[in-house]
Amino acid sequence: MSLKHFHIAFITIVVLGSWSLGAWCLLTRGLPTMFTAMGWASLVGGLGLLIYGVRFMKKVRKVVS
Repeated sequence: MSLKHFHIAFITIVVLGSWSLGAWCLLTRGLPTMFTAMGWASLVGGLGLLIYGVRFMKKVRKVVS
């Protein structure tokens, strides 16, 4: 597996993990307010990583064939 493929796989796993944590924090009732904030931060962070992954893919296509 090349470094490019590892990077793409790692970003994908982290995005899915971040969104899973965010969903769990927001959907579980009875947790402190800190968990709600952490849930939203996880969802926003996952979105940021998704945007980074798309931009990385576009850049890699131009640089490495």
